[in-house]
Amino acid sequence: MGLILDSSVIITAERREDSVEKLLERVFVVSGDQDAALSSVGLTELVHGIYRAQNPGMRRQRESFIGELLHDLTVYPYTKDTAMLAGRLEGEQQVRGVTIPFGDLLIGATALSLGFSILTVNSRHFRMIPGLQVIQL
Repeated sequence: MGLILDSSVIITAERREDSVEKLLERVFVVSGDQDAALSSVGLTELVHGIYRAQNPGMRRQRESFIGELLHDLTVYPYTKDTAMLAGRLEGEQQVRGVTIPFGDLLIGATALSLGFSILTVNSRHFRMIPGLQVIQL
């Protein structure tokens, strides 16, 4: 089994000025011996944060953190099968009156399509995805 790290986990660690090593140690403590990875959608959110940095120093810090993280983690793509799953989940949930924010839907669908859990700081949106195991950090 594996684990997709939501961007909120990485953003929280970076804001606390944790090292990538410390972040991955925390992930291991919380989730056990699971392969940790990122989704391509989550990576997009992280890169977006680099370019929204308020100053050049913060931008370099974020680039460095994400660059180091990418050396240690696999990034899973958003595939055709994942898109089909996300579309089905979104349609089924909207019929029930449940709206899942689009980015979280895509990240959650990626995890679900791989048979992975999701590790997040904010579990509220991911808990709306049926069948997805959500681990709160």
